Amino acid sequence: MRAAVLHEVGNEELDVRDDVEAIGPGPGEVRVKIHAAGVCHSDLSAMNGTLPQAAPAVLGHEGAGEIVAVGDGVTDVTVGDHVIIAWNPPCGTCKACRRGQPNLCTNIFFNIAGVPHFTMGGTPIFGFAGTGTMAEEMVIASQGVVKIPDDVPFGIAALIGCGVTTGVGAAINTAKVVPGSSVAVIGCGGVGIAAIQGAKIAGAAEIVGVDTVDSKLDDAKRFGATHAVTPDRLDAASMEITGGEGFDYTFECIGLPQTIRNAYDAARRGGTAVVVGAGRSDAIVEFNAFELFFMEKRLLGSYYGSADVRVEFDRLIRLWKAGRLDLEGMVSRTMDISRVNEAFDAMKKGEIIRQVLTF
Repeated sequence: MRAAVLHEVGNEELDVRDDVEAIGPGPGEVRVKIHAAGVCHSDLSAMNGTLPQAAPAVLGHEGAGEIVAVGDGVTDVTVGDHVIIAWNPPCGTCKACRRGQPNLCTNIFFNIAGVPHFTMGGTPIFGFAGTGTMAEEMVIASQGVVKIPDDVPFGIAALIGCGVTTGVGAAINTAKVVPGSSVAVIGCGGVGIAAIQGAKIAGAAEIVGVDTVDSKLDDAKRFGATHAVTPDRLDAASMEITGGEGFDYTFECIGLPQTIRNAYDAARRGGTAVVVGAGRSDAIVEFNAFELFFMEKRLLGSYYGSADVRVEFDRLIRLWKAGRLDLEGMVSRTMDISRVNEAFDAMKKGEIIRQVLTF
């Protein structure tokens, strides 16, 4: 089958091959025919080493499709079910799951991420984050799929698998934005646009999108931002909206030390700064000891939107059906998997919000 393969970390392009096979399903696993896969910046981060990933690997972690086979012991889904791939599935029984933080469960994630679920010319290869949605079929533990209604388009469902859940969840679940509050979102790519929509759904009065790319500032306004500014205009926007006090909530959706620091500085005293962007493990952010206690700001990480995918995917689908979450508008372009490198080039240039590969 066809799949987009990263041969070595540091490669700038993927190799679209037709000699890849998915292994299984074994006991407790399911085999999914992928119909759509989102093109996410995290895949670029795996390619350049920002996020750790063994190679060779099939990339892609944002996807949707239908079950074509189930292994022994699988009872919660069946052949023919439409599903979204959840790249960090909760086990349901560990301490993190039981205390209401299933997004922090690693029992399944570490197991699937470290086991090759594909072969290429007979050689075992990994799937990114234990998935590998940029392939015609993939195998994953049954907890890694969430059943959805058959009337949800696969392209829409694929976006919910990561970017939308991450961004909307950061606003609603992690920060718990309250009605009437002020918000700034630094980085208006796919996740940033989702965070803007999440803040709007939560009832924020003012939402400022911050980016260096004019087209992304236009996107921010289109998806709910009341203001859209370049970084050098953020202080002026804060003065206009908050009188210079700072924003109630800020969201950093890039993953760089300087933008994380900017998000912290832009939050008011006693406000909340949320780090959503995935940064490098060796990228250091500096704070002084005095400001941390005196400013009493909350600095929060947001991993997978602090979401329980078992219920969050359904909530996002219902918000989309109700017209309160614009997912069609987030799909900038749909293309065949053979054009995956073209899609990544467009993402590198900041020309898109989100693209979807089809099979």
